[in-house]
Amino acid sequence: MKHIKHLTFLAVAALGMSVSAQTYVSSPAYKWVGNSIVQGNFKAYAVSEHEIVSNYAAQPHYFMPIDNKWELKNNISDYPYLVTTNKLHRAIFNMGLDEMVNAVEPDTTLRTGKEWAGVWTRDVSYSIILSMAYLQPEASKISLMKKVNSRGQIIQDTGSGGAWPISSDRMVWALAAFEVYKVTGDQQWLKFIYPIIKESFDVDYKTIFDPETGLVHGETSFIDWREQSYPKWMQTADIYQSEAMSTNVVHAAGLKILSQIATLLGYNKESATYLQRAEAMKQAINEQFWLNDKGFYAMYLYGRDYPILNKRAETLGESLAILYDIASTDRAVSITENNPVTPYGPAVFYPQIPDMPSYHNNALWPFVASYWALANAKAHNEEGTMLGIGAVFRPAALFATNKENLNLDNGDIATELNSSNMLWSLSGNLAITCRILFGINFETDGIQFTPFIPKAFSDSRTLSNFSYRDAKLNITVEGHGDKIKYVMLNGKIVDPYIPAKNLKGNCTIKIIMANNDIAKISINNQPNIKTPVTPITRAHEGVMTWTPIEYIDYYIILKNGREITRTQLTSWKMDPDGEYQVIGVNQNGIQSFASEPLNNSKKIVVDIPSDLTTLTSSEVSYRPDVKIEGFEGNGFVEIDHYSQPISVPVRITRPGRYGVVFIYANGNGPVNTENKCAIRTLTVNGQPAGTIVMPTRGVGRWNDWGTTNSLAVDLPAGNITLSLIFEPWNENMNLSTNHAIIDRVVITPLSD
Repeated sequence: MKHIKHLTFLAVAALGMSVSAQTYVSSPAYKWVGNSIVQGNFKAYAVSEHEIVSNYAAQPHYFMPIDNKWELKNNISDYPYLVTTNKLHRAIFNMGLDEMVNAVEPDTTLRTGKEWAGVWTRDVSYSIILSMAYLQPEASKISLMKKVNSRGQIIQDTGSGGAWPISSDRMVWALAAFEVYKVTGDQQWLKFIYPIIKESFDVDYKTIFDPETGLVHGETSFIDWREQSYPKWMQTADIYQSEAMSTNVVHAAGLKILSQIATLLGYNKESATYLQRAEAMKQAINEQFWLNDKGFYAMYLYGRDYPILNKRAETLGESLAILYDIASTDRAVSITENNPVTPYGPAVFYPQIPDMPSYHNNALWPFVASYWALANAKAHNEEGTMLGIGAVFRPAALFATNKENLNLDNGDIATELNSSNMLWSLSGNLAITCRILFGINFETDGIQFTPFIPKAFSDSRTLSNFSYRDAKLNITVEGHGDKIKYVMLNGKIVDPYIPAKNLKGNCTIKIIMANNDIAKISINNQPNIKTPVTPITRAHEGVMTWTPIEYIDYYIILKNGREITRTQLTSWKMDPDGEYQVIGVNQNGIQSFASEPLNNSKKIVVDIPSDLTTLTSSEVSYRPDVKIEGFEGNGFVEIDHYSQPISVPVRITRPGRYGVVFIYANGNGPVNTENKCAIRTLTVNGQPAGTIVMPTRGVGRWNDWGTTNSLAVDLPAGNITLSLIFEPWNENMNLSTNHAIIDRVVITPLSD
């Protein structure tokens, strides 16, 4: 029976390919030819606009079965109807609508995925920006409202070490909320979201903003499984201390949006303040992250007292930088030319980490590929746009659903976690048609039409029954190119920007493209490669050593974040005044992560006087049966909402710049999720100096002592007082538990 079914499929697919043999997208891994996706012996074919069949066979023994067929299950007549000569395109678009209907829960919220119940801030926000704002505006509003806490702030609902502020990309909510406003024009919604966005940004400014770099702290947006994108030595406090390009782009874009909202509501003073912050952060991103030698932005700054750049390309951040005008026009083009694209499409980041399985690492996520396609279209990169579209449509067809992520080695679904009917994947699928091929871009008081049609996609397409405010739009785009010949609204020639006031009732919009050849922009096709493993260093009597790494050509030695030499040895004598790291470089010039910093400077260590050896706070979610051990002196200090500030007297013999860390334990939650990171403000002689974070280190792991982030402060000579105090902006996402135990403070002199 299976044999007969397989032959029937191939016969149907062959018939389809004979009818229409147009090649739309071609890569070394697959082709979109006619109404079929072909990947080696695997094929997927659109039987009709309501059915896709596939003969794909997943990796043996993988836990998630493959559905080899999609058939329309829901009534999608209330949503836009696509007419185009390519049957597979129509079917993939309709599958997106069909799965979108599945994603709307009975309470009118947007479900994250088939395997992922509930509303997650970043997932739903990125989905709303792509498609849900205009296809599900009411569900988008309700979903966003679910992600506001009792303090009127945006919820950071998942991430490393107890979420916020280690994960700090919650401000993508602001981008999504404003997109809903641009679609609906709802003034009450605008008034509702303004204080939420403002309060969240104000708290972030006090908690995660770094005045030295002009950036914000926190892990890379959406890549929230720490081992998947950071070196293994990095603790979650280190991840807080890092500064990620994508998260900073989200903040810069959100600040500009907050300024726009303030202007619309008449708050001109506030508008000026937030616009100034947005422009300053945009400048900082371009100064801190841009890599002239590579032609794209670095992924993040990392380290401890002397941060360095992780020079990987990170596709979502690069795309957002283009879409939200952080990158100049020239840099936008450069990014699309230089960001590596593998045979299956753009990686989440590139190159890959060698000793980590596929999930964020070594993976393609269709929603990221969708943003990449949108960014390439904005930069007028024809081939980049086509490969971005192919990276989304290939898995949608072959797996007969919008999957969460794909293994970048072979395009399969065998990753650590996966889901069908994934909200942001289906949203990206739909955005490719609506935002690229029909060029629908929403402004505060109208629609700007900017279709971008690669020559291979030349056609006459119609998107009818498209809801926009008080109108039903029937939009036709004919031809190809990146220039419009003319636009007609209800038979009259108009500008490509059509004000909302001119769109009432049933409207017919016809866009005739100029059929121009789009100026050639190259792309960076690359095989999927992995870096060398990270060196593991150790220090003994002032000498740093490390185990040799296979296939290494040489090692780079860093002192205080700067390269000082290159060597083929596996040891180095450290000066007594610096922080050292090692990077392995293979024969192809590919670099590993830098090793864990080793600081050989003489430190000031001060125990915090206490005889407390057991937990007493009512905020403790887990009390161990055994006595807490591992602290120095007679005990530790316990902090919670009700404890008094901790004050530590310290004598400084020489004035200068110092790194201050506290040794702490927090067993209130796991290392990879929940929301019980403890947060306090450090003061020096009563003056605020910055934020100290104490992330969760594992449920009940009260004997697991670690270091907080290192806070660089200027200390005067003499007797000083370091204090940890609880300020209102130190409240975490849990609201009930903000608790940790602290043993001592370590102060390290820093070099200029």
